[in-house]
Order: sequence, then structure tokens, then C-alpha cells
Amino acid sequence: MSSSENVIQRGKLLVHIAENGHSFELDCDEDTLVVSVQRYLESLSGIRLTDQLLLYLDLKLEPQSPLSTYKLPSDDREVFVFNKSKMRSNSAPPGPEEEFELSENIYVDPPQPTSSLDPHPLDEAPDPALKALPSYERQFRYHYQLGDAIYRRTLMKYNACEKLAREQRVQEKALEIARGNLDHFYKMINQNYMDFVKCYSQQQRTHSNLLVNFGRDLERLKSIKLLPFLQTADRKCLLDFVKEDNLRKMVDDCNNSHRQFECKVGDFKHEFGELKRSTEHLFSNKASILSRDLERTVKEHEHHINEQKSIMQALSKDVGLVKKLVDDCLTSQLSSSLRPHDAVSALGPMYEGHDKSYLPKMQSCEHAVSNLLVFCKNKKSEMNNFVHKYMQKIAYIQYTIKEVRYKFSVFTEALKRQNDQFEQLKVIRGIGPAYRACLAEIVRRKASMKLYMGMAGQLAERLATKRESEIRRREEFLKVNSSFIPRDVLASMGLYDTPSTCDVNVAPFDTNLLDIDISDLDRFAPEHLLGLSLKKSSSSMSQDAEISSESGTETYNDFIEGSELVEIAGTSKLEVENAKLKAELASAIAMLCTFSPEVDFEDGEVGNMLKNSAEKTAEALHLKDEHEKHLLNMLKVKHMQCESYEKRIKELENRLSDQYSIEPKLNKDESTRFTSSEPMDETSYASSSLLLKSGCNDSSGTTNVHLDSSMVEPNRDEKDDKETVVADVGMVLATSSTGDYMPPPMKSLTCDEQVKASGDLVVELQNLLAEKSNQLHDTETKLQAAMEEVTRLSGELEISRNLLDESQMNCAHLENCLHEAREEAQTHLCAADRRASEYTALRASAVKIRSLFERLKTCVSSAGVAGFSESLRSLAQSLANSANENGDDGTAEFRECVRVLAEKVGVLTRQRSELIDRYTKAETSHEHLTKELEEKKELVNTLYTKLQSEKQVNKEKISFGRLELHEIAAFVLNVAGHYEAINRNCSHYYLSSESVSLFADHLPHRPTYIVGQIVHIERQTVKSSPVLAERATTTSSGQGQGQFHLNSGTNPYGLSAGSEYFVVTVAILPDNAIHSPTAAAS
Repeated sequence: MSSSENVIQRGKLLVHIAENGHSFELDCDEDTLVVSVQRYLESLSGIRLTDQLLLYLDLKLEPQSPLSTYKLPSDDREVFVFNKSKMRSNSAPPGPEEEFELSENIYVDPPQPTSSLDPHPLDEAPDPALKALPSYERQFRYHYQLGDAIYRRTLMKYNACEKLAREQRVQEKALEIARGNLDHFYKMINQNYMDFVKCYSQQQRTHSNLLVNFGRDLERLKSIKLLPFLQTADRKCLLDFVKEDNLRKMVDDCNNSHRQFECKVGDFKHEFGELKRSTEHLFSNKASILSRDLERTVKEHEHHINEQKSIMQALSKDVGLVKKLVDDCLTSQLSSSLRPHDAVSALGPMYEGHDKSYLPKMQSCEHAVSNLLVFCKNKKSEMNNFVHKYMQKIAYIQYTIKEVRYKFSVFTEALKRQNDQFEQLKVIRGIGPAYRACLAEIVRRKASMKLYMGMAGQLAERLATKRESEIRRREEFLKVNSSFIPRDVLASMGLYDTPSTCDVNVAPFDTNLLDIDISDLDRFAPEHLLGLSLKKSSSSMSQDAEISSESGTETYNDFIEGSELVEIAGTSKLEVENAKLKAELASAIAMLCTFSPEVDFEDGEVGNMLKNSAEKTAEALHLKDEHEKHLLNMLKVKHMQCESYEKRIKELENRLSDQYSIEPKLNKDESTRFTSSEPMDETSYASSSLLLKSGCNDSSGTTNVHLDSSMVEPNRDEKDDKETVVADVGMVLATSSTGDYMPPPMKSLTCDEQVKASGDLVVELQNLLAEKSNQLHDTETKLQAAMEEVTRLSGELEISRNLLDESQMNCAHLENCLHEAREEAQTHLCAADRRASEYTALRASAVKIRSLFERLKTCVSSAGVAGFSESLRSLAQSLANSANENGDDGTAEFRECVRVLAEKVGVLTRQRSELIDRYTKAETSHEHLTKELEEKKELVNTLYTKLQSEKQVNKEKISFGRLELHEIAAFVLNVAGHYEAINRNCSHYYLSSESVSLFADHLPHRPTYIVGQIVHIERQTVKSSPVLAERATTTSSGQGQGQFHLNSGTNPYGLSAGSEYFVVTVAILPDNAIHSPTAAAS
């Protein structure tokens, strides 16, 4: 396994050190163990194997696992190494960034060249110009070597800056990896904490409610008396189901446990809050210097390297040029036009350019890159310290997360134990709902039993009806066929058997249920036993019953689904619906009682439940009303149909009556009609007579006629054995409606048979009408489909016609376009021929011009600077001689251009010589002017110094007029022994005793005069009274401004009363000021 630092190769394992940003590439395969990588990193980075923490994204690399476990090595995957010893709180901070071995020790500046150390054959040349060439060569070579040393130092420093920027970027990536790893664990622990807090909050709310409402719950149970049938000597109320003393003792224990656990959880919440704040603060904290900014700064300094490269190219070119000149001088190969003096004069400006432009620029670039290196080092040190502190914070937070995770198991177990402890207290909350649920279950069972028994009776009635229908059908069959087949043969066939009777017997059950109804629930078990303050009216209770029946009574609904709320067992539909609703309401009440002790709803949750229930109930009632309206509309339609049928039946009855009135006339044909071969005449006549008689019984028969088929559904079985009669009656009506049928005499029928026949006739008419309506609807549908098909085909035909017209127009247009294209192609062919001829002419001209330019190029490259004009002139003459008689405008113009160019080059050559002479003269004049300028500068400096001295002298002159602050004053010792100021305008200026002490204490004798700078002036007035009087004092300070004070004193200077005098305080002058000589000894 080998390594190369900061080199990225394909198939290598790239490893970064987080604490300093160093990178290593390890040559290994997928079977290499992680511990082998750690050992090799220990030898490279110095981090002990036990202190290494290897992370790839959010995964920790285990030492005994191969790299293939983490899909390593890979080109696009990086591994970061963290030093666990540096993550401890007591670890030392990182030291300063290591110093780079820079160019000052590797690439030093070359020594100054001398002729003694580097002799040259031209040093002894008699010509000064030739003697100067080796010196220029040595200087140019020195400049190149110096520039190369500067460039190499600068390049090394710049590479060091790039390395520091890359290391800082690696450190930022390491921080992102560490932050992501911490965020992964923090999210897990935070989710666990949220789940715990949610569970604890719900349990704490439930337990607090149990403890707070314990007394109220006892009173509630105590207030509810048991049913008289359930009461015993020791059980009078619901509270007697439990032992009150044990419950109160248990409440005290639970209350203490609840408070202690609440305190523990509060401390735990505070601890987790601190962890959360620390983590969020850590995530929000970023590095003050981002690597991107540093990389951008380093990139901005790259132009210094490019500038030095260009300067080095210029220096190398100049060194080659001067070396060529020296070699030419040694071999005497200088052209006649280039003299040594010209070469030396041309090398002078180049030398000045090196010394004043190139080398200073390179040194300034090196200085800028050196400053950049210092800046990068400082930022790298800041990043090292930031990473060190950041990783310490991460390690501390991870340690705190581990402690919190260990505490979760403890608190979860305590939560379960406390829940088990409160389970016994929940019994008192569940007694009331359970008691109410039991009473509701009694009501539900009684209603269910009633429905169950009624359905059994209904089943028995249906079976009996089926049996009677079968018996009548068998009797009818025997009555018809017994006249043809002997009875013994029919008996042998078994056709005289009758169906047995079916007895539906239900064994009695629920005989021990208490005799209570739904109205007794609120009297024996009020609703407040549930613990929810829900106020419901009877309508809302029924609505809740409907809602609860949707979820809690599916099985019961399946049980009574077949009843269809019909009249069963001697009860009406209303009674059946009431029994069903009563059962559903009781089931809903029992379900609410089951929920209430288990679920502890908050007030908002209860309100939301009630609101949702009310909304669903209102929606269900609205749907029920809509369905009721729909049924009423259907009933109206059926009623109208029945009225139309009634009118039709009356018309038929009238027609039958008319036909019956002419019956005596047809009595003579009665025997013939009875023996007619058509079997339906007798039945039709009977049906006609039956309809005729049904008109007399309008009160009973007509009512049944008006009933809809869906309303007589329970009697459907009775019609099965009369299908043949109904068909015959329908045929009679259909025949009679045409007026071509005359009914024969019929047998007399009973009134009941007439009514049944009339009802069957109505049903048959309805069926025929429905069938015709269906046929009409099918015909209309087919007609509509056919019309749509015709419309569709017409549209397609129209589209096809339009497409055909458009195709014809397109064909005509294409023919026109083809004709135009042919004409345009002919035109283009002519233009192409013309352009081909032009191209041939242009090519010939270009070849000729190219040959001329080749001659010009040869002339330019072969001739020197001096002979360039002569070569051009010769070329122009040659072109003029080679011109043919016809002449070529292009050649003539070129020849003229060459001639003009030769003349101008000659003029420029002459001007160049004149300019060189002028330059030499100007340089000599410039040197003379420079010397004169230096002399003038020295003279100006001397005059300026003299002027400053005079100003200083004028500033330090002694003032003999009115004395002001910051002026210099002279004081002379008078006869009275006081120092009095020399002043021509104002007198009585005396020197203060403090100033006298300042000047005279360090001298053996008092001076005859004192000179100093005024710093304070005090004005005083002599008073006649010996008592202390007020005197005016003027204290001057600041920039020439005075402040006046009043003081009192005696007359120390022997002045007359009322006289003013001034006491002046002075400071010692500087050393260059005027000094006061000492007085002679008296």
C-alpha cells in the first residue's frame, strides 16, 4: 500500500485528515481490511490507531471489515479521518501552521557580476563600445538569473497558498460529514423524545384528571342507586362495587408517585432542551472564513504568476539578443550597417527597462504573493482552531445524546409502571359507563328479540301462503284431468299427495332480562356517568343512533336486512321501524359507554366530535328527506297512471255494458258459441262479465285496481296460480278495444274472484304498457343512433369533398411551382457559368499577385535595415522592366505601390538617422539639465532651511508689548527683590513665586533675569483695608481666551491702594530657546 499526497488518481482510496486538511491516496483493493488502512495512516499522519475514527458519509468504518463492505475504493468516494484524542475537552489546541521551506533558502538571489570573476575576451578591446558589450551581457544574464530566482520563489509561495486553500476546503467537508453524522443521531433521539413526550403528555393528562376528579367520581357513583331488583344488603349504589378505603389509600400513593415522576420528567425535559439548544447553535455556527472566498482570493493572484512568466520570456529574449551581438563581434560578422556603437546605444534602453521596470514588477509580484501566503496561513490557523473547537462540541453533544438515550429506557419503564399503578384507579371511572352500557344492552336485546320473533312469524306466513297456493294448483290440475284419467291411476302416479305443513318454532330466550325500556336509561343510569358533558335532545340521540349504526351495527343490520320494514307478526311498519331504531340507539349508547372510560378527550376534541356527528347527522337527514321527496314524486306518477288505467277500465266497462244489452238477441246462438273451436271465448266472456260486475263494487275493487304493483308486493305469491286467467283477460281487453269482438255468455263469478281478476287485469295492462314503452324507447334509441350515423357519414362525405377540392388545388399549385423551379434553375445555371469564368480570371490574377508578393517577401527578408529601401527600389525597377506592352492594371498598381513604398522607406531611413543623432544630442543635454536640476534642488533645500530657521527665530522673540498667553517674556530682578517684566506699555507684571522657584532652585545663585513662556496671568488689585478683600483675578487659558476670577490678598509689591498688578506664571523654554545667564555673586 503506497500513498501520494494531494494527487487524485482513478481507482485510489482518497483519505482526508480532518484536523489539518491533509490528504493521502492509498493504493489498495476492495479486500483490504480497514485496520490495515488505519495502520498505514498511523505511519503517515502520526494519529494512533486507537484514536482514529474513519467516516464515509454517515457510515463508520469498522476495523475488521473489508473495504468492499462500504463499496470502497472508488474514485468518487472520500474517507475522512477524525482524531478522537483531539475531540476531548482537555486536549491541547492545535499549534501554528507549519512553515514551508521557501525560496529564501532554496532559490537565493545571484551575486552581482564582475569582470574579474567572469572575464571576457572583449574586456581588453580598444573600442569602448566593444568593451561595453561583455558588461551588458553579464548584466542581462544577472537580470535573467535574478528574475528566475524571484519567479521560482513566487511560484513556490503560490503553490503553498493553493495547498492551504485546498486543505481548508477539505476541513470544511470534514465538518459537513461530522455535522451530518451528528444530525443523523440527533434526529433519531429527537423523534424518540417527541414520541415519549406525546405518550407522557397523554398519560399525565389522564392521570391528573383521575386524581383531580376522584372525589367527584365517588360522589357520582354514590348518587346512582341500583335497580331495586339488583340491590342487596351491602350493595345499594354503584360505589358499593368497590372498597372506598382502599381506593383513597391508592389515590394518595398514586398522587405522590405522579408528582415525583412529573419532577423527574421536568428535569429530563430541561436537560433535553439544553441539548437541543446546543445542537441547533452548533448547526447554525459556520466557519468565519469560507474556503471558497479563500480560493477565489488565491485565484485572483494568479495574474502575478502570469505577469512574471511574460517578464521572464522578455528577459530570456534580451539575453539571447546580447549574446548574439557579442558572438557576432567575436567572429567579426557584424553587418556594415550595424556598428558596435549602434548596438551599445540600443542595449542601453533595454538595460534601463530591466532595472527600472521588469525587476521591480517581479519583486512587487513576489511581495503580493508573500502577503497572500501570510493571509492564507492566518486563515488556515483560524480554521484549525475552529475545527478543533467544533469537533470538541460535537463530541460533547454526542456524549450527551448517549446519556439521554440511556435515560429513555428508564423513563419508558417508569411510564409503564405508573400506568399499571393507575389502572386500578381507572376502575372507578369505568363503573358508571359499564353500568349504563349494560342497561342499554338490555334494551337492545329486547328490541332485537322482538324483531327476531317477528321475522320468524313472517317466514311462517310466507311458507303457509306458498303451501296454500301449491294445494290450489294441485286441486285445479286434478279437477281438469280427472275426467280423462281414472282416479286410481292418478293415485298410483302419486298425484294425490299434498305438501306438509311447516312449523317455525323459536325456543324462548332472554327471559331473564330486566323489564326496562329506552326511556328508563337516563332515569337509572344518567348520561353524566360517562364523564362527558354532552347535552342531547331526543332528536340528536336518534341522529347519533343513525351515525353509530353505520359503524357498530353492521352485523345487526345484516341480520334484519331481509325484513324491508314490512308488517310482520301482526305489527305495522311503524312499529318495526321503531323497534329497529330503538335497537340501534341502544347499540350506539353501549358503544359510547365503551369508548368513554378508555379515551380521555379534551374539550376541543369533544367539540370536534360533536360537530362532526352533527354534520353527518344533518347530512343523513337531508339525504333521507330527499329520498322521501323522490318516493312521493314516484307515488304521484303511479297515482296518475292508476287514474288513467281507471278511466280506461270504465270505458271498457261501458262498452261491455253496451254489448251485454244486446245479449237477448244473441241467445239463440249461445249453444253455437259454447261449442266454438276458439278456447279463449268462454274465458273472455267471463272476464267481461267480471269487469262488468266489478263496476258495481267500486268501493272495494277499484281501490285494489289503483294500487301499484310495488305496493301489492306481499300478495305476489297469490297471483302465481292465476297467470293464465290474467293473460286471457288481457287478450279479451285487447280484442274488445278494436270493436270486432262480441262477448259470449259467461258463467257467474263471485265478487272476490271479480276483484282478483280486475287486479290481475290492471297488472297485465301495466306490463303491456311497460313493454310497449320499452319497445318505443328502443326504437327511438335506434332511430337516434341511425340519425347520428347519417349525420356522421354526411360530415365525413363533406370532409372528403373538401379534401378532394384541396388536393386538386394543390396539384395545380405544384405544377406552377415546378414551372417556376425550372425557370429559376435555368437562371442559376447561367449565373453559375458566369461566376465560373469570373473565378477563373480571379484565380489567374491571384496567382500572379501571389508571385509578386513572394518576390516582395524575398526582398524584405533578404535585405537588412539599411538596404531595405534599395531592395524595394530594385524590385520596383524590375517590375517596371518586366511589364508587357498591354499592361496589367493590377500589376501596374502593385508596381506603383512598391515604388511609393520604396520612396517612403528611404525617407524613413533618413529620418531614423536624423532621429538617432538628435537622440544622442538630447541625451547629452538631458544629462546636463539633470546636473543643473540637482544643483538647483540643493540650493532650494538650503534656502528652505534658512527660511525655517528665520521663522523659528521670529517665533521665539521676546514680547515687550502687552503680554499674552504662550508668548515669551523677560523678567528682571528689581531692587525690592522681585522679578518684574520688561514692558514698554504696561507695568506691574511680576513673576510668580512658583516660577521663580522653578528657575532658581537648581542654581547656586538667583539669576538677574528670567526668560520663559507665559502659561498663566493673574490680575489683582491693591485694597486699602488690611482685612481680606476681594480682588479680581484673570485666569487665561485655551486658545487666547481669558476667564476672570475674584481673589483677595495683601500688598506684597508695595504699590499704592487701588493699583492693579499682574502675577505671571511662566514655563521653561526648550533647549534651543533663549537661556538666561546667571548673575554675579553679590
